[in-house]
Amino acid sequence: MKPTQPYSFLIPVLSACNFVIGMGAFVIIGLLEPLGADLGRSPAQAGQLMTIYAVAYAILSPLLVAMTGRTGRRRVMAAAFVLFTLAAALAAVAPGFGLLALSRIIAAAGAGLFTPIAAAVAAALYPPEQRARVLAAVFFGLTIAQVAGVPAGSYIAYSLGWRWAFAVVVAFGFPCIWLIWTRVPAGLTFQPVQLSDLGRTLRDGRSMLAVTFTGTFLGSMYVLYTYMAPLLSQSMGFGRDGITFTLIMFGLGAVGGNIMGGYLADRFGWRRTLTGLCLSQIILMPMYSLLPVSEPLLAVLSVVWAVCGWSFMAGQQMRLITFAGPNAPVVLALNAAAIYVGAAVGSAFGGLVLAQFGLNALGLFAGLTAVLALAHLTLSAWFTPVPFEDKMPTAR
Repeated sequence: MKPTQPYSFLIPVLSACNFVIGMGAFVIIGLLEPLGADLGRSPAQAGQLMTIYAVAYAILSPLLVAMTGRTGRRRVMAAAFVLFTLAAALAAVAPGFGLLALSRIIAAAGAGLFTPIAAAVAAALYPPEQRARVLAAVFFGLTIAQVAGVPAGSYIAYSLGWRWAFAVVVAFGFPCIWLIWTRVPAGLTFQPVQLSDLGRTLRDGRSMLAVTFTGTFLGSMYVLYTYMAPLLSQSMGFGRDGITFTLIMFGLGAVGGNIMGGYLADRFGWRRTLTGLCLSQIILMPMYSLLPVSEPLLAVLSVVWAVCGWSFMAGQQMRLITFAGPNAPVVLALNAAAIYVGAAVGSAFGGLVLAQFGLNALGLFAGLTAVLALAHLTLSAWFTPVPFEDKMPTAR
């Protein structure tokens, strides 16, 4: 049965762990140039590491969540973080691109287990009217990673070398393992999910249409975001400090968006919130094709873009949880996978745009991709299943 009082330390712990997950996952964005130079890869080729991580996450996350459905949540979450931390250690010492790519696959497995389970645990412990804000709080760590983790990784990579950025992830990972084991209650389980639940969800076309909107929305952003460092270097003449500052401004906007997204979804509902955010992306991202601009204008643009982009997650997750019912852990795993499918496809498409049309075309093509995201939202909203009446799996 549900506890009468939410666990006071659980949400901050899950958020802190998601910070480390976010830093370890997206630090590649700030490392493209120094990593590529060290390993003899172009920025587009180095960006394939983001694609490798994303594809691995998309495949492994729902499978691993379903396979571990009968195991206590604390054990699974701790094991997942051990795997993620060891993968970062392997990346820090990898002698070449092949082993580095393998480390990204292992990291994706760990993150793909932890993040959706963390979201399902948080959602199950709170009443429906608080879920959007609670989910926003759990994912706050991922957005803080945009503020501090990714820019700090970029600064470290340009100052000390890209391997040290992964070493920092390792240093943060071990305290997180301890926090999970000491702060997440033992024996916290849910109605078990199995591989058959995953198969049933995958065959539900309406549910999958809703889930995959996550991929199209974030995919449009990653057409541009993956290549921000080389874009700023070429168009604005930025080096280490300019790139780091711009990523920090983007991260501050992401934090604001994460907070605002929970409020918007609770206040206006998921459909109006997500439609407005799609329209904002269609307008904002093509502006990056107008670079160079003044540095203050670029800073404002980066903040506003991030606010609108990262306001998306709470509304989408509230939407999915509403109709997922007992299959919420599987649906959230598929949603998390869709994040990385979007990142993979967006990064890959951005690489093609870069190769064919140059860096300054990325913003325009990202905006056009956001038009597709809006069309997808409209279609998926039309076919969204009838919601469950608060049939989230309960903790026991």
